[in-house]
Amino acid sequence: MFAVIKTGGKQYRVAADDLLQVEKVAGEAGDIIEFPHVLVVGEGEDVTLGAPFIDGASVAAEVVEQGRGKKVIAFKKRRRQNSRRTRGHRQLLTTVRISEILTAGAKPSKKPAAKKDAAPKKADDKPAAKKEAAPKKTDAKADAAAAPLFTAPAGDKDDLTTIKGIGPVAAGQLNEQGITTFAQIAALSDKDVARIDEAMPFSADQIKDWRDQAKELAKG
Repeated sequence: MFAVIKTGGKQYRVAADDLLQVEKVAGEAGDIIEFPHVLVVGEGEDVTLGAPFIDGASVAAEVVEQGRGKKVIAFKKRRRQNSRRTRGHRQLLTTVRISEILTAGAKPSKKPAAKKDAAPKKADDKPAAKKEAAPKKTDAKADAAAAPLFTAPAGDKDDLTTIKGIGPVAAGQLNEQGITTFAQIAALSDKDVARIDEAMPFSADQIKDWRDQAKELAKG
């Protein structure tokens, strides 16, 4: 049996046990979700078409993981206007495994994966001796993700929107990462550019263009 579903503005032909990526849907790994917009259901030569959707039909799937797609760069240039704009985008995606195709209002037979809870205490358990609280270990990766990429210098900030291609939103994002002056951008090394490209929605070519402009602005 197969079905054609619609989600995220796209259509997918699916069958049981298929693994596919769709635009982000709410849910954690192990959750069972339903796609209610079913356009076609078929088994062999027996095919049912919806108008546009089939009443009572749905497709159940298990969430495998939440993630993001590859970075896509959108570049826009206006001729003879000295205007260029580059934007980066990474689409939020959800990987799902199709569990079953349901018709006539049926509900999914598979249940969500059980969440791990602490084991209940037994009646005859004796309270353990109190131990000194051990210092909490912080997740180095989480700390690294939370910390800004650079240390902002003391003094007044420069208006980064003066650089062509940096709007108010991009300027705010750069400020959050400790980049606040023309001199900082002008002094970025290729290694710094790669770090920004990896952690922020800006391309390496875009950052290098900002660096060239910042060198001129820093002189003034």
